[in-house]
Amino acid sequence: MSTPRSNQKKKRAGAAGYRIGVDVGGTFTDLVLVRPDQSIHIDKTATTPQDQSRGVMEGLRRLAEHEGISLPDLLCQTDRIVHGTTTADNTLIQMNGARTGLITSEGHRDEIELRRGFKENIWDPGLPPPTPIARRRERYGVPERLDHKGAIVDALDETAVRRAMRRMKKQEVESLAVVFLFSFLDGTHESRVREIAREELPGVDISLSHEVLAKAPEFERTSTTLVNAFVSPVIRRYLGNLQQELAEQGFPHQLLMIQSNGGLMTADWVADRAVSVLGSGPAGGVIAACHMAATANIRDFISVDMGGTSYDVCLVRDGQPAVESSWNWHHRYLIGLPMVDVQSVGAGGGSIASVVAGALHVGPESAGAEPGPICYRRGGDRPTVTDANAVLGYLNPDFFYGGELSLDVEGARKAIDEQIRKPLGLASVEEAALGIFRLVNANMANAIQRVSASQGVDARKLPLVAFGGNGALHAGMQARELGIRKILIPKSAPTFSALGLLLTDPKIIELRSCITPMARADCRELQRLFREMQAESKAALRSAGFSTAKADFDRVAHICYPGQTFDLKVPLRGNGTFNRAALKSLVEDFHALHEKLHTYASRDQGPILRAIGVEARAGSEKPRLTRLPGSGKPARAKEKRRTFLEGRWVSTPIYDGESLKARQKIAGPAIIEERLTTVVIYRGQTARLDANGIYHIE
Repeated sequence: MSTPRSNQKKKRAGAAGYRIGVDVGGTFTDLVLVRPDQSIHIDKTATTPQDQSRGVMEGLRRLAEHEGISLPDLLCQTDRIVHGTTTADNTLIQMNGARTGLITSEGHRDEIELRRGFKENIWDPGLPPPTPIARRRERYGVPERLDHKGAIVDALDETAVRRAMRRMKKQEVESLAVVFLFSFLDGTHESRVREIAREELPGVDISLSHEVLAKAPEFERTSTTLVNAFVSPVIRRYLGNLQQELAEQGFPHQLLMIQSNGGLMTADWVADRAVSVLGSGPAGGVIAACHMAATANIRDFISVDMGGTSYDVCLVRDGQPAVESSWNWHHRYLIGLPMVDVQSVGAGGGSIASVVAGALHVGPESAGAEPGPICYRRGGDRPTVTDANAVLGYLNPDFFYGGELSLDVEGARKAIDEQIRKPLGLASVEEAALGIFRLVNANMANAIQRVSASQGVDARKLPLVAFGGNGALHAGMQARELGIRKILIPKSAPTFSALGLLLTDPKIIELRSCITPMARADCRELQRLFREMQAESKAALRSAGFSTAKADFDRVAHICYPGQTFDLKVPLRGNGTFNRAALKSLVEDFHALHEKLHTYASRDQGPILRAIGVEARAGSEKPRLTRLPGSGKPARAKEKRRTFLEGRWVSTPIYDGESLKARQKIAGPAIIEERLTTVVIYRGQTARLDANGIYHIE
């Protein structure tokens, strides 16, 4: 899988080249390199939080070194680089985006603070409001009004607009959000504000709500547009700098980015729609999980990604993750764009353990990449989950990170002794470390139960697909706690999200708001809108350099029952003319989908159409990953090591993952050491490796 290549020649015209996936996490930046012969090499490098591009370029240099060529030679032979970044998320977490101003319809400047009455924790009377993206003094209402059909009721008061902008200039506003009532029906007023802003506020980023989110309701549109304005300058600078570095090193193509909806687009396209990459980090892993599970004929499963900072859970049914677009809260702001439905909790290898008021806590605070766990020898001084795993003997201190990092187990023991064992009055350091291990597993198991129960699904009946740098170590114990009987762990688990970036397609989602009872829907108007959206999405894909010869255009409708504050996305059958028969079928499909997801359907009620959309996907060639050779011989352990399993020290067989062949089985307790991750097989479990490089643990 990772044999070095040397003496590479320049890429011939028309010849297949390298493909590289780069996924930036909170602790590590993961990389996958697919060679022209479809063999792969995986690697990791420390994330550089202050400037993620430094970690990306360092990772690319490591790939080039492994291939025995220079970085410029690698990049000029590379056909595609797909990147996943947490820059937008970090900007919202740290609230260090652009100074943002808002221009909205008169009387509506406080919409963002009203939040539709939503409060994250209704039982906490002291919960402070979110840090404002645009302070009240930087939000301005101006006279203008459209009605619910998009007709002008009051003309835009351009004098008021200029007055507001001149005050913003004194306030040193760097980015401007414009949100007018019903502008998704006619964006003329918002577009005129942009023209004025180019005169009054030259150089300021501008986000128009009818371009960011062309649908109702007002609060969702306001929140999404403000977030876009807040993170846009940061994302634009980051992508601009990264693309410039890549070009200077010889990369001849556009950088591609993963979006939160699970599709790809070019960095230039994303720079104008920065909010589209918010929460996109976990999407790549879910896509790879769907691809991998399909090779094992599994369509319904729970995907879990345990990295260094977070634990991401996604319920997959019928081979596809849910993509939600109605109630996506990220860092206390609502994002109205379609997003792969992944729920995250602060549980990872870097999660910090502490004793608070006599009780053990693990996470959500993380040691991150800097300084990291104590055992990394990078200046960390607070015990983490990784430190506990090292003390319990699960991690090989001499083979961690492929032998590039020697773990300081003794330093981890001392910290757990001082900060955990003594305050809790426990008998041994191992008992304290096991407590950390059990508590983080319980937190992750609770996250799985919450996600599955909210969808009316019994987690015990579904396989668990586990990945991430730490997923393989903890999955077996989580499955036991939840009663899950089958676990799938890919050999590429530590960089699985980066691999997923290379398995997805370019994708654009166009939406149009059209609020009307289904019984009174104008089929001709809906057909016109579908054609318009298909033409626009096709043009956008072509302008980004993607072929649409084999593109798929899926039509959807967002429908709800009267009084509901959320809607369901219902696919339309076929791509023919939208007529009364198609409308009737759509209503029937909505009732059936609502019953499947929520256990009931109100067929005596007339559903409400809230929006329609077109999801355009340009087909692209994907890696055809090589299969592993098989063997009928029993697997042989390379050594035994003492590990603290289930409350006592056990002499545990250790297997070399690189030498295992397909069809070989390993009975627990046992440990499989891959170069960048560790698979723990607990007592009563058996692991079998298949030809696709997947460990099946049962």
